Amino acid sequence: MSLLLALVYLMAPAYLGNMAAPFVKYWKGWNRPISERWLGAHKTVAGFLLGVIVALGTAFLQSAIDWKGSLVDYANWPALGLALGIGALGGDALKSLVKRARGIAPGKSWVPFDQLDFAVGALALVWPWATLGWGDALLILAFTFVADIVVNHAAYRLGIRDTRW
Repeated sequence: MSLLLALVYLMAPAYLGNMAAPFVKYWKGWNRPISERWLGAHKTVAGFLLGVIVALGTAFLQSAIDWKGSLVDYANWPALGLALGIGALGGDALKSLVKRARGIAPGKSWVPFDQLDFAVGALALVWPWATLGWGDALLILAFTFVADIVVNHAAYRLGIRDTRW
């Protein structure tokens, strides 16, 4: 259980950054799609930036906490926050690009890619700072798959998301 907690703690900036991005729909200011044709209208510049900022803020808070069970040295929190934030939002955008290329509509379920895209992107970019084995990565992906479904269904019921996925 302590290993899973340490892995979730490591991924917290990616999780929170990914969850923050949809909240920009409530902002009525400038919020243009990154590329409506390639990614869909719901992948916006403001959402991407908010996700990265939240990931950076989370990594900063983790550096201030200095939890002894952490798997990385948070002295380099800006690099960790950027890697996890850009990795998470970039992974999600890359999956959307592939979805559009395959003719899958925005919001349409694409299991398991909808649940794992951001975690794979975050893991790919944070790997240089985290000494993770393949078993650790698989545990993160298994936890993320289940947690993403639970969180997205809750967000749908609360009216935060338009779709369950």
